[in-house]
Amino acid sequence: MEFLVSVIIPVYNGERFIEKAINSALQQPEVLEVIVVNDGSTDKTLNIVEQLQVKNSKILIYHHKNKENKGRSASRNLGIKRTSGNYIAFLDADDFYLKNRFKNDKDIFKGNNNVDGVYNGIGAYFYREASEEESDKLQLFTISKEIHSENLFESLLTGKYGHFSIDGLTVKKSIFEVAGYFNENLVVAEDTELIFKMSLKSKLVPSNISEPVALRGVHDKNVFNSKVLYDIYFPRMYETLASWSAHNKISLEKIDKILNILWLLRYKTENSIFKDCVFWIYFVITNPKVLFSKLSIKYFPLVRLRQKLFPFMFRK
Repeated sequence: MEFLVSVIIPVYNGERFIEKAINSALQQPEVLEVIVVNDGSTDKTLNIVEQLQVKNSKILIYHHKNKENKGRSASRNLGIKRTSGNYIAFLDADDFYLKNRFKNDKDIFKGNNNVDGVYNGIGAYFYREASEEESDKLQLFTISKEIHSENLFESLLTGKYGHFSIDGLTVKKSIFEVAGYFNENLVVAEDTELIFKMSLKSKLVPSNISEPVALRGVHDKNVFNSKVLYDIYFPRMYETLASWSAHNKISLEKIDKILNILWLLRYKTENSIFKDCVFWIYFVITNPKVLFSKLSIKYFPLVRLRQKLFPFMFRK
């Protein structure tokens, strides 16, 4: 199968960065097209992209209905549905690829027909002042060791060997038929959820994890700096992931691990027992696989409360 990559770039008011992102994708010889989804921008983003499009027909521009702003998930999903390439990669509008972004990926896919996707390390490019600690922390965002694809989900869930970014991910287009699309109900953590789903249902292998293939733009308006948003949406992400897993033939053992993290996050929000009971009853009713398993009792809030208050009663 010929290696033709469609790069999807969602953008909202990215006039400062969008040209650099697009040009970094166009310089890759494996790229068939660069799909820019303009997510209701109100600045000069569209004008910049249209001017670039005049010079290069590989650039395709799409909008949501009535040019609405619908968020990153909806924008990426629209881009996926418009792709012509048999492989798909993503790039945030304030990030950019480095030279030979897809060279190693191409070789891996060529030699392994059963591989559904590959992941790479990414680095950081600072548009603002950065502390030495921050520079060291973001120098290379990667999985720190080679992990067998069957163990990747558990490794990502615990974070024991790190994580990888969507900017470093290249997948076959067919993977979305199995893993689904980005969750449009999540404002953040939507990429993390989809990566989890891919690791559960597909074969993902490392490509270049020792050096970056792309750089994340770090500036004052990065969404990953919003602790409030992540505090809200991380529990929701694990909830939807657990529900999706229950409906997609994922083992109870793995669902158990997802639920354990979900409840740890919910306890940090200090919900009332009543509220947690209502949440759990609704969850198990809508997910029969969990309802008719020991997990329905294990994670029932009153049982969890007793375990917390009287741990000696539950020791083996």
